[in-house]
This record gives sequence, C-alpha cells and structure tokens, in this order.
Amino acid sequence: MAGDPMPNSNNTNEQSSNKAPSKDLKKKNDEKKEEDLSDEDLALKQQLELYVERVQDSDPGVQKLALESMRQEIRTSTSSMTSVPKPLKFLRPHYGALKSYYEIMVDSDVKKYLADVLSVLALTMSAEGERESLKFRLLGSEGDIGSWGHEYVRNLAGEISQEFSKRQHLDDEPFDDLMDLVQQIVAFHMKHNAEPEAVDLLMEVEDLDMLVDLVDSTNYKRTCLYLTSAASYLPGPDDMLVLDIAYTIYHKFGEYASAMRISLAQDNIQNLKQVFVSCDDLVQKKQFSYIIARHGYKLLLDDEMAENDDDRDQLQEIINNTKLSDGYLTLARDIEVMEPKSPEDIYKVHLIDGRASAGASVDSARQNLAATFVNAFVNAGFGQDKLMTVPSESSSGGSAGSWLFKNKEHGKASAAASLGLILLWDVDNGLAQIDKYFHSNDNHVIAGALLAVGIVTVGITNDCDPALALLGEYINKEDSSIRIGAIMGLGLAYAGSQNDQVRRLLSPILGDAKAPLDVIAFTAVSLGLVYVGSCNEEVAQSIIYSLMDRSESELGEPLARFLPLGLGLLYLGKQESVEATAEVSKTFSEKIRKYCDMTLMSLAYAGTGDVLKVQKLLGHCAQHLDKEETHQGPAVLGIALVAMAEELGLEMAIRSLEHLLQYGEQNIRRAVPLALGLLCISNPKVNVMDTLSRLSHDTDSEVAMSAIIALGLIGAGTNNARIAGMLRNLSSYYYKEASLLFCVRIAQGLVHLGKGLLTLSPHHSDRFLLSPTALAGLICTLHACLDMKSIILGKYHYVLYFLVLAMQPRMLMTVDENLKPLTVPVRVGQAVDVVGQAGRPKTITGFQTHSTPVLLSAGDRAELATEKYIPLSPVLEGFVILRENPEYHEEK
Repeated sequence: MAGDPMPNSNNTNEQSSNKAPSKDLKKKNDEKKEEDLSDEDLALKQQLELYVERVQDSDPGVQKLALESMRQEIRTSTSSMTSVPKPLKFLRPHYGALKSYYEIMVDSDVKKYLADVLSVLALTMSAEGERESLKFRLLGSEGDIGSWGHEYVRNLAGEISQEFSKRQHLDDEPFDDLMDLVQQIVAFHMKHNAEPEAVDLLMEVEDLDMLVDLVDSTNYKRTCLYLTSAASYLPGPDDMLVLDIAYTIYHKFGEYASAMRISLAQDNIQNLKQVFVSCDDLVQKKQFSYIIARHGYKLLLDDEMAENDDDRDQLQEIINNTKLSDGYLTLARDIEVMEPKSPEDIYKVHLIDGRASAGASVDSARQNLAATFVNAFVNAGFGQDKLMTVPSESSSGGSAGSWLFKNKEHGKASAAASLGLILLWDVDNGLAQIDKYFHSNDNHVIAGALLAVGIVTVGITNDCDPALALLGEYINKEDSSIRIGAIMGLGLAYAGSQNDQVRRLLSPILGDAKAPLDVIAFTAVSLGLVYVGSCNEEVAQSIIYSLMDRSESELGEPLARFLPLGLGLLYLGKQESVEATAEVSKTFSEKIRKYCDMTLMSLAYAGTGDVLKVQKLLGHCAQHLDKEETHQGPAVLGIALVAMAEELGLEMAIRSLEHLLQYGEQNIRRAVPLALGLLCISNPKVNVMDTLSRLSHDTDSEVAMSAIIALGLIGAGTNNARIAGMLRNLSSYYYKEASLLFCVRIAQGLVHLGKGLLTLSPHHSDRFLLSPTALAGLICTLHACLDMKSIILGKYHYVLYFLVLAMQPRMLMTVDENLKPLTVPVRVGQAVDVVGQAGRPKTITGFQTHSTPVLLSAGDRAELATEKYIPLSPVLEGFVILRENPEYHEEK
C-alpha cells in the first residue's frame, strides 16, 4: 500500500507537462476547422468578424451600419431542424466581447440595436438560468419580435415564465414590461398556428383574459379545444377559470352549442340562460334542449329564454325528455331488435357442458328473482317482454300475475318493480300498466308497484307530476316495505330536480326517532339523489341530525352506510364546498365517522381528476386494519371516482388498483373489482376484463361476487361476446352456489342491457360532460355492493334499480328541423385526440359508413359522410338536428 501513491505522482507530472501544449492544439484545431469550411462559409465568417470589429468603432454611423448588416445576416440565415444557424455559430466566440462593449456604450439607438442582437445571440450562448435573452430584449428596441424567428420567440416565452414566477415571490416588482412582451408573443403565436403555446404562456403569467381579444374566426376553435382539454389537468379553481375563457370565446363567435356544453360542465346556470337569451334561432335552441336533456339537467325555461309561449312549450318538452322513448324505439325498430327476449335466451344453457342444467333445482326462488332482474335489464324500455307484459288474451291476470307469485316475499317487490324498467321512459302507457298492482292485497307487490312508478319516470319530467301524486300518500304507511318503495320511487323519479315538495315530504322521516333504520337509510339516499350536487344546507342538516340520533348498534348495521352516502351525494363534484360538512362529520360516532369522511371526500372530488386526493385515498387503503373497519371500501371506490375524469388518470388508477389487490387486506380486495367496474363502465378494456376474470374464481366468495358484478358493469349494454362467454362458464362453475350464481345472472342481464342498445356510462358529449344523476345512480349501487351478502343477497336486492339513473340509449339519432327522423350516411370510428395538432387532422380512424340511427360504443365518434347537411351540435351523439347546407350542390 505504501508504494501506491508513487505512480499517481507521476501522473500529475505528466498532466502538468501536457497542459502547456493544449493552447497550441486548440489553435491547430481552429485552423483545421477553417480549412473544413466551404468558401462561402469562410467568407461569411470573415464578414461577421469584420462587423464585430466595426460595431466597436467610435463612429456611430459605422456602428449602426455594421449592426444593420449583422441583423440582416441573422434574420435571413436558414438552418436545418438539427443545426444552429451559421451566423449564430460564427458569432459565438464574440458574444462576451460584444457584451462587455455594450456595458460601456452610451445610451443611444445604436445601443438598443446591439441589445436586440445580443438578445438573439443569447439564445445559444447565455448560461443556464441567466435569462439574458429576455434581459437584452427588454433593454432593446420595440421592434417586431417575430422577425427573429419562431425558436427565438419560443425561448423568450420560456424565460418570461421563469422571470414571472421569480418576481411573484418578490412582491414589489412590477410586471408591466413583461406583459407588453407577452402580448406581442401571444399575438405572434396566434398568427402562426401555435395556439397551445400562446395559451400555455398566458397560463404561466396568469392572464388568460388577454386571449379573448387576440383570437379570430380562424383559430378560436383550436384555441378553445386546447383550453377545454387542459382544464381536466388543472387543479381547482384554475380549471373553472380556463373553462370561463373558453365559454367567453365561444359566446363571442356565436358558437352557442359549444358554449352551452361548457356551462353544463361548470354547472353554471347563469351562463346557460345567457346562451338561450343570446341565440335567436329556435331550431338551434331545440338542439340545446336535447343536450340538456341528455345531461339530465332539470331546467325550467322562462320568458327571457324563449319569448313565444308555443316555442317555449316545444323546447320544454324536449328538456323534459318526453320524446326519449319514441327515439329509442325508432332505433330498436331500425336495428330490428323489437322481439322480446327471455332470460333463457341470455343464459344460453345449451352452450355449456352438461353439469349446469342440473343446477336448475337449486333454490328456485333465488333463481326466479335473478330471472326477474335479467328479464328487466334485457328488455329495458322496449315495453314488452315474456314474463311481465303478456297480452290479456290469456286468462284474466295472465302470466304476469303468475310470474309475480313465483317470487317469495320481498322478491315480489323486485318483480313488480321490474315492470317499470320494461316500460322505462314511457310514462303514460307505463303508469296504466302498473296501476293494477296498487290494488293487490300483498304489501310487497304494492311496494314494487310504487318503485315501478319511480323507475318509469326516471329522467322524464311530466307537467302533472304523476309520481308525486301517486307516491306521496304511501310515504307514511305502517308497513316499512311500502314506505321504502315509495321513498326510493320518489328518489328515482325526481333525481337532480331539487324538488321542494319532495323535500317537505321526506325530511320529517329523517327526524322520526321511531322510524326503522332501513326507512331512514333509503330516505337519506333519496334526498341525496333529488338534491345531487346542490350543496343544500337544509337537507344536509336533516341527514346530519339523523346520523347523530341513531344508536351505536344501528350505525353498525349494513344499511347505515346509506346515511353518509346521501350526505355525500349533496356535494357530488363540488370540491371545496364539502369542507364545512366534513368538519361536522368528525363529531359522529366512532362506528361511522371514518366511513363518512371517506365517502364525503370521494364524492366531492368525483370526476375532477385531483391527484392529491387520489394519493390521500391510496394512503388510507395502504393501512392494515382490523376486520371490523369498513371505511376502506369507499376509499377504494373513491380512487375510481376521482380518477375517472380523463384517460391518463384512468390508466394510472387501474395500475394502482392492481397493486392494492396484491398488498391490500381482504376488505380492500372486495372493493377493488367494483372500482375497476366503475372506471371502465360500459367500456370493456381487455386488461381489466382479464383481471376480473381471474378474481371471479377467487377463494374469498365476496371478492368473486364483486368481480362477477363488475364484469357485468364493464360489459353493460355492449353484448360483449367474450364477457358473455366468461359468465356462461362461471354459471356452470358455480352451479351449486346459489349466491354466486345469482351474481352471475345479474351480470349476464347487465351485459345484454336493453339488448345492447343502452349504456351505463355517465360520460357523454365526447366524454366532456359527466351527468351527475347518472353517476349518483352508479355510486348508490356500488356502495350497496360493498356489503353484497346483507344488502343485494339479502332482502334489499332492489337497490340494483338505482342503475336505472345511468341508463341511456347509446345512439346517434339524426332529425330534421321539425324533429322528424332523417336518415343520412355517417362515418363511425374510433375517436382520435386532435388537441394541439397542426392543420386539419382526421378526428376518427378505422371508420365504417352506416345510415342513421346508429349505435355508438365507448370511444366511438361519428361524423357526417356528406356535406348536404350541417349538424347543429358540435358532437354527434344522442339526438342531433341537421339543417340543409345552402352551399351544397349535388354532383351531376
């Protein structure tokens, strides 16, 4: 070891002897480089060196001339994408000299000219973080910024945002000089198709209002598209601010339908009214009404929004969704699926190996109950089926009566309620057919009929309020199943309507100390649905008092979870507004406090994509707790709720949930499949399908049940053959286990929902809008599934009907200006994200051409195949009104 340092000391000597010739080497290299240059490059280099000398001349005239020539050379130089322009390359060694000369110059125009040149040179030469390009720009002349080229402008924008954030921390520094530059840069970007860069810069310097004056008719669409898609990645309240600007721009250019989509996304009633008032085209207003109806927004038009009474009635009728049933049946006739289907057609027992048929004798009441749900889901909205609506030629009472009584006790309630789902949206015809069950002497049948009234009228507003009139008188009956039927019916019929009469009927029940817990629980959820996302103080207080009044043992019951759920629904998607209530919830009993906390947080941030909230929820899921804790279930669902806003977050959430499956406790594993089901609802992604298929054979039967129901949710209304095959195999695998087989049947019914014409996805309008009532319906069902055994497999299986709130036809129906169906060719293909792309990129790929009406799957987008008509909606989904294109001439 002692001899070790010696060789090193030699090295140092060698190095020191090497150092001397390095200058000579450099000289040689430079000479060599000069020899490598072409003649014209050499001439340019010498020319520029001459200019540098002349700039330092004592004569201002000579200086000015030299600077002019230098500017000219820099501006006219062209460079390839990968190399620095030659003048900048040759001036690099002189940057320091020019800078020090600038310092000693007297103030004059020439000095400003030099500052301009230095600002451009700093582009390649200034040290990291010095921001010299910006410094010299501010000292230079007020000339046109764009003439130095795109790269220079882009570099300046970057330096401005750094400088801005630095000055923000030093309170006393003004921003005016920066803002003048920003205005020039943004104007330059807007002219040169770089709208995203302009928007980014304005977001950095927090002055988006500047955009409104700088956009013009050629670039406002691309600008707004970038703004609206950026909004889903911004934290609140910035996201709303960005949407406000997009709304203002659309409104300014008369793009009212797009402005209205934004006001729906913000839940901004003032802007919504403003759109109606500003637009004086009745047909266009009809299109707005269709979009509002699809969103499930209960809007009452006033004289300002539509002056003429007849016009107002027409528009109100569309908003009230009264024509939904007709449109849906037109679609069904066009696709030729009107023929009713029986549960056997769905189970396809003949395709399974021998052993399953033996399972028919297992628990026949449970089998019949499953068949009731499958039948209702499959024939939803068609008005006819083979179990409940058999023509009256058969003996009086017909087979509908006999099917009802093939179900036991509470099963009859679900059977009678299923009639409501079969006659979905067809209020007049539906109520007439349900009426006969009100005269039954079986309480369960009456309860089911009351629920059926609620189901039939979901999403439809009727002038004479039949649901309120029929259900109101049953609210305070002795029998609790009848009460629950009426209460849940009201919740479904008036979801999202904020109807005061319903509140006056239901609120007293919450304060009734004698009322049984199940009645209280359904009352809380129904009130939550009626006032979803309204932050209504009075309803919140009634639910809070009710939670405080209940005993410890009651709060431990499975149905107690509906009380915090009803409270959370009031704040659905309303972010910070929940904080006061969340503070109050900290005073609740130990049993329910954490459950309430998780539910409130996950619902308030639902659909916002807030990363910090997802991390917080993941933190709660990472704890290993006793078996008794129930709050981790809603935390897992919360991850899915928050992350479902946009594709990227959704993919990340799926991966996080995979980790929870591997490391989480049992109660977390039971909730993960449900969260996956929510993330990919009616959108069967292959990786999620495989995960759920694996979990459906899990050793823990509750995990398997959740996975089976989730398979039904991701395939809901898609008729997906692969999922249908998986479920058939599961039905033979679990043929001896009544509970699991029941779940398989429910999932089979969901996959074939509405014979494949319906979707459960709460997103619509190109995934831009999220319908709060639809989401609320899904949340209620999933929270009930967190305790499958006591709720869905117990006597409250009818909570599955909460899904009705999310059911919508997945159709594109084109109509003419008189709202009569109009068949036109459309291209349907996979939607392509075109945000920030230059030119006019194609918005769909892999398309096929069909005639309307057509079905749209998850991720599909449609566009008209001819230019004969102009659509009045920016997104072709649901009902779209077409107007003839005056400039269209048919080719001979």
